[in-house]
Amino acid sequence: MGFWKDESAQVSIELIIVVAALIAAAVFLITQLQNTASKGGEALNRTAEKAFNEIEGLSGQ
Repeated sequence: MGFWKDESAQVSIELIIVVAALIAAAVFLITQLQNTASKGGEALNRTAEKAFNEIEGLSGQ
C-alpha cells in the first residue's frame, strides 16, 4: 500500500506544478492583452481627436 500512496502524492505534486504553470501563463497573457488594449485605446483617442479637429476646421470655413 505504501507504493500507491507515494505514487498518488507524486501525481498530485506534478498536477499542482502544471496547474501553477498554466495560471502563470494565463496571468502573463492577460497582462499583455490589457497593455495592448490600453495602447490601442490611446491610439484611437488620438485619431478621433484629429478627425474631430478636421471636422471643426471644415465647418469654420
